[in-house]
Amino acid sequence: MLKSELREIYRQKRAALPLQEIAEKSMSVANHALALDVWQLSYFHIFLNQEGSSEVDTAPLLTLLQGRDKHVVIPKVEPPRSLSHYLLTDSTRLVPNRWGIPEPVDGIEVQADKIDLVFVPLLVYDTEGNRLGYGKGYYDDFLNACRPDCLRIGLSFFKAEKTTWAVEEHDIPLDGCLHPEGFDSFSGKL
Repeated sequence: MLKSELREIYRQKRAALPLQEIAEKSMSVANHALALDVWQLSYFHIFLNQEGSSEVDTAPLLTLLQGRDKHVVIPKVEPPRSLSHYLLTDSTRLVPNRWGIPEPVDGIEVQADKIDLVFVPLLVYDTEGNRLGYGKGYYDDFLNACRPDCLRIGLSFFKAEKTTWAVEEHDIPLDGCLHPEGFDSFSGKL
């Protein structure tokens, strides 16, 4: 199946989820994160949701990270097509970007090689750990800049797609993916 077809299918599947179900599934994803052997790590990168988004709500996971006194790092889109990363603190001022995604205005920048774990947004992933994002390449470039031992964990409302799409050289596979029913591991790191 073509990437564009899968993106559209999963956009529609997510858009069909009622708000209450999004909240419940997002909480379940965060609860499954508790069972992961990652809590000895320090720097966790997490995306923030745009208001009204139908993707996994990262607020419960963010609360979990902050409750465990982890260094939480959030992205900021930099033109033309890259991300910078900032430590989320009590004084971090967030402003919605052009897509409505909250981003830090400024703050303490964190280099990609300092990050221990990245929670990765996606539309769909397959049974081999390949992820299909939104098609802009921001996260592929970012994940390439991370250390080889940095863990890449996707967040999804749905289990793995059995069909594999054409994987390109720049595509970075996941080490695992959290979903409402549990966790799928791919790399053997988790």
